[in-house]
Amino acid sequence: MSKVFVCLLFSLVSTLVRAQVWQPDNGDGTYKNPIIYADYSDPDVIRVGDDYYMVASSFTCQPGVPVLHSKDLVSWQIINYVYTALPFQRYQKPQHGQGSWAPSIRYHNGKYYVYFCTPEEGLFMASTTNPVRPWKLELVQNVGNWEDPCPFWDDDGQAYLLHGRVGAGPAILHKMSADGKKLLDDGKVIYQDDKKQPVLEGFKFMEKRDGYYYFAAPAGGVGTGWQSVFRSKNIYGPYEDKIVLQQGKTNVNGPHQGGFVSTQTGEWWFIHFQDKDAYGRIVHLQPVAWQHGWPVTGQDEDGDGTGEPVLTYRKPNVGKSYPAGGPQTSDDFSQPNLGLQWQWHAAPQKQWYTLNPKAGTVRLHAAAMPTDNGSLFYAGNLLLQKFTAPAFEATTKLTFKSEKAGERAGLAVMGNYYTSICLEQKAIGSRIVVYEGKRQDRKYLLPRELASIEVSTETVWFRVRVNADATCAYSYSLDGNSYQEIGGRYPVEKGTWIGAKVGLFCLSPSVLKSKGYADFDFFSVAK
Repeated sequence: MSKVFVCLLFSLVSTLVRAQVWQPDNGDGTYKNPIIYADYSDPDVIRVGDDYYMVASSFTCQPGVPVLHSKDLVSWQIINYVYTALPFQRYQKPQHGQGSWAPSIRYHNGKYYVYFCTPEEGLFMASTTNPVRPWKLELVQNVGNWEDPCPFWDDDGQAYLLHGRVGAGPAILHKMSADGKKLLDDGKVIYQDDKKQPVLEGFKFMEKRDGYYYFAAPAGGVGTGWQSVFRSKNIYGPYEDKIVLQQGKTNVNGPHQGGFVSTQTGEWWFIHFQDKDAYGRIVHLQPVAWQHGWPVTGQDEDGDGTGEPVLTYRKPNVGKSYPAGGPQTSDDFSQPNLGLQWQWHAAPQKQWYTLNPKAGTVRLHAAAMPTDNGSLFYAGNLLLQKFTAPAFEATTKLTFKSEKAGERAGLAVMGNYYTSICLEQKAIGSRIVVYEGKRQDRKYLLPRELASIEVSTETVWFRVRVNADATCAYSYSLDGNSYQEIGGRYPVEKGTWIGAKVGLFCLSPSVLKSKGYADFDFFSVAK
């Protein structure tokens, strides 16, 4: 059987597998929440014509700020990233918890705009006339301690920027140049009430409606909070406020922080996240009904104007039906670029990998980023993707050509506690090893061996099974058919502001040059 045929077959299987990992479309005109069982934290959404676009936070992961596209608000695909790398030297290495926070996306005068802040470098704006093409990234304001910016262009053309401060609140409004590249004043606080709306953040301007300016903002904290909306006849206030969505009797904790959007048929919807700990902040879709000048969000059983999340609901009316789908997962490495599901833990560098589409492999180079005794916490060259379901399996095949003792290549589940399975070079021979690494008292501890077995092979298949109770277990195969478990069942933990991730690595503990590498034939995600 030819390699080309195998790649085509695997590509077809990958497409089918991807649709099965998590399917929000019930197939009967309804959907179920979450619409994306993956860590798309702090989502924001817009509609341009018949197309919907969503962005989310990336933090240390790069390329950063994913851009997703949908036709029906239920099925989403990754189409691009706002930037390949942040333009600062520090991001050449992992900066856990730093990077891009809570972006907003808007469309104005034929151009798409995304605004976001990094906690220490400042306020950024990226723009493009086509969201699938490269975005131009610009530093608008060199300032620290800002977060959650959102632009707004008023009817008279005046531009504004709303944002908060790291740690949440207050809501601060600036005038801005019409091109969105410059702030024109020092800003004014337009809302702050720490008793009524504590931990206020994630500010998003909504459409101007019936003479009112509206902005949305979550309050009460990530895991336990609610979604509020604020309105005023004057953009500078004073603002009335109303809680429009809360957990209520449901099991959807902290339902908040997202974007409101209207469809072509006049319906309103709200996309937001739910904090699922190790799985990150997964994405939900809620119906919205305007009543007495307020957007009642979700299902309002009590009739008080404050809704609760729906678990199943009719799909949005967007004028026609579209095929079901979800963000990309499996990859056979047969395309000229890495799949858009992949991110690194630092600014990607050319020497980290070599893609060979004809062979259907990606080669990760061991000497790309030396780490302290193999710790993944300090490795930027981790090729990772988000969890995409509460339970799934990820399988890969690798051929390892090592040069120095201690070099290792394999499969990892990454968070502030991580585990990995790898093929490791010894002074003589090689072995399969399961390692763990911990973050403790704000320090990243060196990896600890959990299980090992000596082998005499350069080619091995690795598999990790992620369970619905946020644990994982590893297995290996020497023939691609029979798998043998190794080690035990280990906890899965989130990273700093991000959910756990799964993926591939090849590392050398040596600071000297090495020609070691690992060729990965595929990465398959399935139930």
